[in-house]
This record gives sequence, C-alpha cells and structure tokens, in this order.
Amino acid sequence: MSRIYEAIQRADRERNATVESQVKHGIEATSAPCVVELPEIKSDLDLENIAHHPWKPFEASLPTLATRGASVEQFRALRSRIDQLRIQAAIKTILVSSGMPSEGKTFIAANLAVSMARGSANRILLIDGDLRRGTLHTLLGAPNEPGLTEYLSGTADLTNIMQRNVKPTGGAMHGISNVTFISAGLCSENSSEIVVSRRMEELIAIVAPQFDWIVIDSPPVLAVSDAIELARAADAVLLVARAATTPFDVAQRTLAAFANSRVLGFVLNAASEVPRNQSYSYYYGKDDGQRP
Repeated sequence: MSRIYEAIQRADRERNATVESQVKHGIEATSAPCVVELPEIKSDLDLENIAHHPWKPFEASLPTLATRGASVEQFRALRSRIDQLRIQAAIKTILVSSGMPSEGKTFIAANLAVSMARGSANRILLIDGDLRRGTLHTLLGAPNEPGLTEYLSGTADLTNIMQRNVKPTGGAMHGISNVTFISAGLCSENSSEIVVSRRMEELIAIVAPQFDWIVIDSPPVLAVSDAIELARAADAVLLVARAATTPFDVAQRTLAAFANSRVLGFVLNAASEVPRNQSYSYYYGKDDGQRP
C-alpha cells in the first residue's frame, strides 16, 4: 500500500513540474518583444528605372545654379577643400548637420550637392534625412513622397524613392542634371524609431557604387538624436554654424555630439567676413539674407 502511495505522490510531483514549466514558458512567450521584420532589401539597383520629374527649384535658395557670383565661388572653395580631404581618407558620404534649427544646414547641403555636380561628370546623390521637417524637396521643387521615411519603414523600395529632374534643355537647370534626389517622405515626430535600424547603412552600401558623392541633410543634433544615428552611415560629418547667431558653446556641444564620427569642420554660414579668432574651420560668404 505504501508503494502505491509513493507512486501517486511521484506522479503528482512530475505533473506539477510539467505544469509549472508550461506556465513559465507561457509567461516568457507573452513577455517577449514583438519584432516586426521589414521586407528584405534588394541589392540590385538600376538608375535607368528611376522616375524623372519636372523640378522647379527655388533659385533664391540655390545660388550655385548661377554661372558666377560670390556664392558660386564660396561653394567651389568648399568643394575643393573637401576634395583635398578626400586624398587623406576615403570620403564619399557626407552628413551635413548643425546644432540648432535655422543655422542653414539644408541650404549648405543643397548647394554643396549642386556645386559638386556642376562642371563635372560627378554623379551626386542628395538625401533628405530630416524625417521630422524635411524641406529639400521645396528647394528643388520636387515631389516629396514616397521618400526615405517610406523606405526605412519598409513600404517602398529603393528605386521608387529615387528621382531626377527631367533632362534640362540648358540654363540654370543644367546645374542639377547630375543630381539624384531622395526626399524625406512623410515626416513624423517618431522618426527616431525608424532611423535606429540598419536600413540606412544598407541603403548607402547599395547606392555607393553608383555615385561619386552622397550628401545627406540631417536634423539639428542638439534638438533630436536622429543625426547621430544617421552619421553611422556616413564617412564624414560637415557641421554648419550661423555667423552672429550660433553661440560658441553651442558649436562646441555640436562638435562633441559627433565625437564618434569623422568631422570635416564647420561651415560658417551667412558671414560677411572671416572671423578674426578663426573659431570655425570653413567660411561661407554673405548670402544677402536669402534663406530657405
């Protein structure tokens, strides 16, 4: 009789252990994070299949479309300086950022891309990485959707978000004939949730063989964290400060924020003369108040 009792107790213990194991695994399964797998990125890219649109650029904010002038020369000087730095280290993808809003980073990014494209066979890719308040499409007079947001969230493929201007017949529009553009797309305050993925780095890895230069406009780094994440996909960072507006401590904090990136230097935007203390590495001439 005692043996039967012991067998019943042993069976109860084994049954309880099984139930406890199932409950434990059930809890672990329900508490596990829900991972949404994004569509696989296609590595093949045919630039002949991207869309062409009749861009209508805002020429007041794109002075580099002109054939001559102070702005044209200043951006040529900036372009030449970056070319020299390229000799020292491999640089193709440049992230343009600033510390705070309204310092002119979008203006610098757009005109640097146009300057790089003019008078050469360089193929330029300009990307609007400001997924919160992207405005590059306004400067170019180009469609905004679909764009980078849709690609990073997995709702559009790479070919669909890339665009070019229709073949120009001459004049100022000839300056952007070698520029391919990826707009920001549908902007959102939750952009930090999608820029942290590896898809931006994968995007750059796919398009890099097709272009000579890639310029990425990003949000101000002291306002949001997106620029730090985007910088992981870039070879170098070009910072922008605004003359007589950007405090020196803000410039210092901006530089410190990109401590893990290769920083090329600062462009001092909207300056009427070179600062005597040489606080910034670059200088950009007076823009007569014409801002995007």
